Amino acid sequence: MNGILIVDKPTDFTSFDVVAVVRKSLHEKKTGHTGTLDPMATGVLPILLGTATKTVNYLPDTDKEYICSFQFGLATDTLDITGKVLDQCPSDIQKSDIESILPNFRGDILQKPPMYSAVSKNGIRLYELARKGIEVEREARPVTISKLELLDFDESTQSGQLQISCSKGTYIRVICDDMGRALHTLCTMTALRRTKACGFDESQAILLQKVRELGEDGIMPYIKPVESLFTHLTDIHITDKQAFRFSNGGSLSLSRLNGISDKTNGTLYRIYHGDIFLGLGSVNAQTGELEFEKKF
Repeated sequence: MNGILIVDKPTDFTSFDVVAVVRKSLHEKKTGHTGTLDPMATGVLPILLGTATKTVNYLPDTDKEYICSFQFGLATDTLDITGKVLDQCPSDIQKSDIESILPNFRGDILQKPPMYSAVSKNGIRLYELARKGIEVEREARPVTISKLELLDFDESTQSGQLQISCSKGTYIRVICDDMGRALHTLCTMTALRRTKACGFDESQAILLQKVRELGEDGIMPYIKPVESLFTHLTDIHITDKQAFRFSNGGSLSLSRLNGISDKTNGTLYRIYHGDIFLGLGSVNAQTGELEFEKKF
């Protein structure tokens, strides 16, 4: 069974838990995921099946989209509602206050990873140190917030929701915490739902319970082809002779291929023989050839 299954991850499941359920339900040993979601988070989790597991190093670095709930006047050690409460305070933030600071978090910014994260410091995961009550200095990392909008805010409960589109490696709970700091109060994330990842959105996702119910025989209509991960790449259609050569690891002359618009070294293309996806080809600008890159 080869392809991608878009799962709507339930809360209190780790990404590995979801992989384990899919592996057992579909009897597919080669199973993986495209990016970790915290246990409290729900939403889009693309699961790689069979030969699709070989795509991990080629996945596009596309923005991920989230709906995030937050609460002012509360701080926890994990920066989200699952953590130990460290402090509470009265809060009287207005909607206009939030709107005034959001531009500070849009675009290319630097973000410091939280202590409760999988980032390593001197070979030790930060969350391992955090669990021992140890806090260390962390270097801020560049991330991109392409969209950050306030969806709603209840001034009486001091709670609201944000819609966020961001680059890989962005910590949404840090945005909430930083938002509180910017408004001279406390703020923690209370819920998180990923609505888009790897070009797939929540409308394409299937509930994990339904995966269990359908099993191997009923899941096929929900399996997306491997090449759906590479729709951002230009497709090249080749002849019978070229397909034979390419499928056996041979290179193809760029001058004999139609549709090669970018001859920059390392540029990837989707290669097809008729309607059959053969794999990825990579431009070698020095030799003037499209080299065999990967077959899935």
